[in-house]
Amino acid sequence: MKISFYGVRGSVSVSGQQFVKYGGNTSCVHVELDCGKHLIFDAGTGLKDLGNVLIKTDQPIYLLLSHHHWDHIQGFPFFAPIHFAKSDLNLLMPAVSENEVFPLLQQMGGRTFPLNYQDLPAQIKTIGLVENSNYDFLTSTRLSTLALNHPGSGLAYKLEAEGVTLAYVTDNELFPPHAPINHYDEWVKFLHGVDVLIHDAQYVDEDMPHKCGWGHSTIRQVIKLAQDAEVKNLALFHHDHERTDDQLDAIAKECDTLLHNNNNLTHSFCTYQGLSLILDKNGLSSV
Repeated sequence: MKISFYGVRGSVSVSGQQFVKYGGNTSCVHVELDCGKHLIFDAGTGLKDLGNVLIKTDQPIYLLLSHHHWDHIQGFPFFAPIHFAKSDLNLLMPAVSENEVFPLLQQMGGRTFPLNYQDLPAQIKTIGLVENSNYDFLTSTRLSTLALNHPGSGLAYKLEAEGVTLAYVTDNELFPPHAPINHYDEWVKFLHGVDVLIHDAQYVDEDMPHKCGWGHSTIRQVIKLAQDAEVKNLALFHHDHERTDDQLDAIAKECDTLLHNNNNLTHSFCTYQGLSLILDKNGLSSV
C-alpha cells in the first residue's frame, strides 16, 4: 500500500515561512491499496489537494472519519469528486443519533456553505461505525475500531490489508484527567505489533497541565506507547498549529534519541505534507 500525507496539522490550518517544511493543512491521509482502491483518513483542508488527484479515478473512494470536529471535516466541501456524478463515495464515520445528519454533510447546509449536500451529484453512501468492532468492507481487508479519548469521542482505526497493518489514531489523549473511554493497556493491546502507527502527538510536556483534558497526547507519551506496543514505525501526526519547522525538526531528533537510548527497534519520524511511503511485507520505504 501507498501512504500519502496531504495534511498533518491539528486544530487549524497555518501558513507562513515558519511552516513550509511540514506544511499547514489539517488532517488528511490517503492510502492506495495495491488493488487500486482508495482509502482516505479524515477530511481536513488537505482533502482539497487530494481531490484534484482522485477526480481522475474510476474506483470507489472510501473516506474514514476519525471524528466530527471542524479541523477534520472542513476540506469536504472542496473535495472535487463530490461535484461529479461519476464519483462513487463511501463515507465511513462514527455513528450519530437517529435522524441526526452527519456533521461532515451538515456543514453544507446553506448557512455555513453556499451549496447544500442534498444537491451534490456524486453517488454518496453514509455508513455509521461503532467502537470495538471489525468491518470487512473490502476483499481481504479488515478494519477494526476503538473509541478515542477525546471530547465528543470518535474512532481510532486499524487497517489490515495485503499482509501489513496500519493504525490511524489521532485526537487521542492517552492519560486524560477523567476516566478514559479506553485505558492505556487497551491501547497497547489494540496497537500491538502494527507496522505503522499514525498517532496524534500535538503536545509537548510544557503544554501541560494547562491543556490536560483537551483531548491530545504528549509526544513522550506516544513514544512510550509505541515502545510498549512494539510498533515497528511511529508516524508523529496532528502537529500543533503553532509548532514551527525548527521545533518539529528538534522533536524528531529528540524522539530518535529516546528510542535509541532505550535500545528500542521502533523507528519514529514526524510526518509532513507531501510525504509518501510504501508499506509492504518488506517494510516501510520512501517513494
